[in-house]
Amino acid sequence: MALRPFGLFSVLIWAKAALAYAVLFGADASCLWRPLVVELPFVWLVFVFIERWGGVRKWAAYWTADLLLTGIYFAVIMYYKYYGIVVTYHALQQINQLFEVRQSVYSLMHPYFLLIFTDLVVMAGWFAWKRGKIPALQSARPAPDKLRRAVAVAAFAAGAFLIWQNRAIVNELRQTREMGIMHYQVYTIISDAARAWTESSSFAAGLPVVTPEVVAAVKGDEQKDVHSPQFGLASGRNVIIVQLESFQNFLLDLTVDGREVTPVMNRLKREAIYFPRFFQQVGQGNTSDAEFVVNTSFYVPSAGAASREYTGRELPGLPRLFRTYGYEAVTFHTNTVEFWNRDELYPALGFSRYYDMAFFGEQDVIAFGASDEVLYRKTAEELDRLHREGKAFYAQVVSLSAHHPYILPEEKIKLKLPDRFAGTLVGRYLQAQHYADEALGLFVDELRSRGLWDRSLVVIYGDHLGLPIYALTREEKRLMAELLGRDYGYVDMLNVPLLVLLPGVADVAPQTIDRVGGQADVFPTVAELMGFPDDGGIRFGKNLFLPGPNLLPQSYYLPSGSFLNDEALFIPGQGFEDGEIYPIRPGAGKPAVTEDEFRRAAELFRMSEQVVRRLPELHRNVSSSGGRE
Repeated sequence: MALRPFGLFSVLIWAKAALAYAVLFGADASCLWRPLVVELPFVWLVFVFIERWGGVRKWAAYWTADLLLTGIYFAVIMYYKYYGIVVTYHALQQINQLFEVRQSVYSLMHPYFLLIFTDLVVMAGWFAWKRGKIPALQSARPAPDKLRRAVAVAAFAAGAFLIWQNRAIVNELRQTREMGIMHYQVYTIISDAARAWTESSSFAAGLPVVTPEVVAAVKGDEQKDVHSPQFGLASGRNVIIVQLESFQNFLLDLTVDGREVTPVMNRLKREAIYFPRFFQQVGQGNTSDAEFVVNTSFYVPSAGAASREYTGRELPGLPRLFRTYGYEAVTFHTNTVEFWNRDELYPALGFSRYYDMAFFGEQDVIAFGASDEVLYRKTAEELDRLHREGKAFYAQVVSLSAHHPYILPEEKIKLKLPDRFAGTLVGRYLQAQHYADEALGLFVDELRSRGLWDRSLVVIYGDHLGLPIYALTREEKRLMAELLGRDYGYVDMLNVPLLVLLPGVADVAPQTIDRVGGQADVFPTVAELMGFPDDGGIRFGKNLFLPGPNLLPQSYYLPSGSFLNDEALFIPGQGFEDGEIYPIRPGAGKPAVTEDEFRRAAELFRMSEQVVRRLPELHRNVSSSGGRE
């Protein structure tokens, strides 16, 4: 009896979709029946085309379709395990970086995920063994025309209905569950095309003009043109911005069996103005997005990394602002400048020079570049050179060694952990951050010995989360609960530290400011300390030295429509009404979140994208460490 490929491959794809649903939405009965309803219409539409035009190579066409669909389901599973979102074609921007991040990919791999490819391997081997001479397969006749047309119409109608019916759902994960993974991919392409058309049409020209006053009103900030007592305290100083890789706030003052995990940061915190309620605002670009947000006070794009979507424009960033005051604006990162398109990002931000792998070399490599020890030593030497030449500088220093999956050379592991942490992501994370903390201490010592520490404003913050909830095993979540004294949640995941240090300034006392802030707030906060007058530019952050409400839109690691206010993190469901609220301060009572804030957060995000896409084109003027401007 001839095998019917339509039925066979339908069953195979359904099984793979069920595995993806179990990973994304939980292993319950719905992960078996839901794919039948929301996945098979798209699959059958593809199969109908194969039935019509596959000819004598029909089985090869089915196998190829199986391979492509399997690849999408596998990518969805792997991407969700780290980012907690459903991957789309936007991730193709990262294809050229897969080799660089291969260790991270391997660390997320569970052996049973590879079962999704079993049928493809077996079938390919069978075809090769039979050398294509498989009578039972060759004799399978095409389906009748009327049946093909009926299936095609029904499948197209079902897919169109699923997309249209669920198009207004805000939460992309919920939207995917209701639409289906494949239909969500189609919807993303259509909605992106529609948005691109409106941005380039008369519709975009008719949008309201965004001004600083409009942003302040939507944000609820009534203190424009008001200065804090900290205004100008860092006037004339050098500025050093240290961005710590994957450094989360819970690490501060954390001990394991009586030993501090980050003793250097703990000491600096006691000398600093410390903001414990500070949150990441990155997107797909992760570290490079943090560089973008901190330096511009804009939000990340709705899709893609800022370093790809927003380059080619003259971004009104801190580097460009400092250069108008006669500063050298330089940035240090030990990987190649092409990684995450930084060779385009840095000119757009206004840096006068970058230092990458060509400057730092390839010795003592951890992760993707020279170790943090090399980064800080050579950076201190170069900053000292600038200082001796009489040049004030704005320097951004981007650390790298504590990068996921946190695998250090044995000689770099200085934090000895109890056996229960052995072989876990949590254990490796703590050890990597202990090393990064020690390297930071060497940098501080270098700056002090060279006389730069007391002449600088130093800002230290974490770039993004290091322990995604979605990637943790049950045992790792138990370890986190042991460390924190409570369950590890979304607020903990997004919370990164911000330390502001003004060594030697008598008017600045160490203090903790329990005010909610995000990475977009660094620009106006630094400008306040430097005493820079308002230049009339549009900023979406606020000066964290001033009291008042804050509103922080979140994206990427959380569904669209998520935001933080002064009391809580809000994550929408299909909309606002069925959303979830997570208090920022545990035990502080039920926090208040309003639908008005939900709308305003979305409007802020939209306005930021509108402003950036209307910026003037860039005239490139940045040089590498090997040359002069």
